[in-house]
Amino acid sequence: MQNTSDVLVIGAGFAGLIAARELSRKGLSVQILEARDRIAGRTWLEPRMGRSLELGGTWVHWSQPHVWAELSRYGIGVVTAPEFEKAYWHADGQLHEGSPDELMMILDGPNRDFLAPSRQLVPLPYEPLSNLAIKEADQLTVADKIDELELDPVSDDLMRSFWALNFNGHIEDAAYTQALRWSAAAFHEWPIMFETCATYKVQGGTHTLARAILEDSAATLTLNTPVTEVRQDDSAVVAVDRHGNEYAAEAMVVTVPLHVLDSLRFEPELSAGKREAAARGQLGLGAKLWIKAKGAHERFVAMGPQEWPLNFVQAEYLDAETTTLVAFGSDADAVDVEDAAAAEEILRRWIPDIQVLEISGHNWVQDEYARQTWPMHRTGYLSESLPELQRPEGRVHLAGSDYANGWGGFIDGAIESGFSAARNIAEQLHIRQ
Repeated sequence: MQNTSDVLVIGAGFAGLIAARELSRKGLSVQILEARDRIAGRTWLEPRMGRSLELGGTWVHWSQPHVWAELSRYGIGVVTAPEFEKAYWHADGQLHEGSPDELMMILDGPNRDFLAPSRQLVPLPYEPLSNLAIKEADQLTVADKIDELELDPVSDDLMRSFWALNFNGHIEDAAYTQALRWSAAAFHEWPIMFETCATYKVQGGTHTLARAILEDSAATLTLNTPVTEVRQDDSAVVAVDRHGNEYAAEAMVVTVPLHVLDSLRFEPELSAGKREAAARGQLGLGAKLWIKAKGAHERFVAMGPQEWPLNFVQAEYLDAETTTLVAFGSDADAVDVEDAAAAEEILRRWIPDIQVLEISGHNWVQDEYARQTWPMHRTGYLSESLPELQRPEGRVHLAGSDYANGWGGFIDGAIESGFSAARNIAEQLHIRQ
């Protein structure tokens, strides 16, 4: 077969790029097959509305050891978001205004109570099943735990909205253990967890880090090559692309998101546990939207009820005559990334006179190579699905933020998983250098 290498990597997101770099540095020939016409997966820096905007994954933090090590390796800094000046929150049927500190204080006590078990149940963030008691907690939803807190109406509304934002999905099915894992990875301190989610960006954008990793690799990259089939036997593993071209190797890393996994045909098919996890899917099915508003507004943050199409907005860039906002909602079907009037109607629930000039975004749920935003899991995933998804399937190894132990849902989780896949393949192929 003409297209032959030691290792095939399916997908050029952060997990694939890391696995390819590590394996090629061990002297193996590595070929990356990427379905898109670009690298970096569910991160995407794109010129829109007169700026370079992150349409997908964005934020990093020094509490995330894998991504921070990569930034340090390549001498890439971070950009700090300016502090907010004003806050709006719509809760208990009323609009409230105040300082960002006031909003944070409303969330502080409830979040501390909500996440208090993280130190006991997840003492080792990168070994999330080290305390077997976590399995019982894995059957509880975020909504269940908020119910147990018996909060006042304002705090209750804000907590539900806050966790719908974090999950980018509906909290009625959201695993409480996912919240505990984030807390544990952030030193069991929810303010650090929140800071990790939305404060520091990669200098030059996520593409800068992805490109640095690729350029530090000896792997061959082939773009515009969607893989549709994976076959393996005792001697090799073969990927077949959409045009029928075949690529063979001794081992393979498959980095497609969980919601795309069942679109690939595997022969022999994946284990029942992997197929069940893929069929059940996860909850990051929401929207991220960039909005350019008329006028230089105060740098504000706004929260609304979890059921609003956009339940969280923050002012990201202030110019002389415009303000660029980034907004999130928990249901991609409820947000049209081309409907500026609809975005304006939602924003006016907080700021009645705001005028929207332009909007932009990408529907990741309708994207055939993503079908989800950041991975946030359902009840039972941690204890019932994750160990099986991490288990190699013969010559096939899964990698990606969906399958991470630590910061699942972040770039850091993708990098961690890429390292694990590379290490497992090196051991499988008896590469010791």
